[in-house]
Amino acid sequence: AARLGEPTAVFIGPAEKSGEVAEAVKKYGAAKVYAVDDAELKGYLVAPKAETLQQLVEAHSPAAVLVPSTAEGKEVAARLAVKIGSGLITDAVDVAAGDEGPVTTQSVFAGGWTTQSVVTTGVPVITVKPNSAAPEEAEGAGTVEEFAPSISDSAKKAKIVASQAR
Repeated sequence: AARLGEPTAVFIGPAEKSGEVAEAVKKYGAAKVYAVDDAELKGYLVAPKAETLQQLVEAHSPAAVLVPSTAEGKEVAARLAVKIGSGLITDAVDVAAGDEGPVTTQSVFAGGWTTQSVVTTGVPVITVKPNSAAPEEAEGAGTVEEFAPSISDSAKKAKIVASQAR
């Protein structure tokens, strides 16, 4: 994220953990942490998270949105890209600044080939594969700013009613 500008993190979770998370991410350059209490988001699938990120993107116009490339992360990223009218790149293993915006590197065919991609429309939404890059320490302010999203009723239609460990 530091390659693209001033890193900002978004934490969606219990309010009492936002300070702890800010301390952890500021060691890696996060200037600000938007803390979103997940009390209203718990129990729903990914739509409320996508709406939360949409509101933050519209309010702050970031250079890009980086999301972990997990099953949930990819779905949140895809929904976000649709909501903000932007392009989406999944499974990036590297992200760098370019003349036309962030340039991503993706490893395809089990690492047998790499390709570089650029989003040409809107704020790039990029999912990054876990462990694809070593975290680089760089002290950031880690200022916590509480953010209370306004979640629509339509985002709350898919509710988790039960879960079971395998």
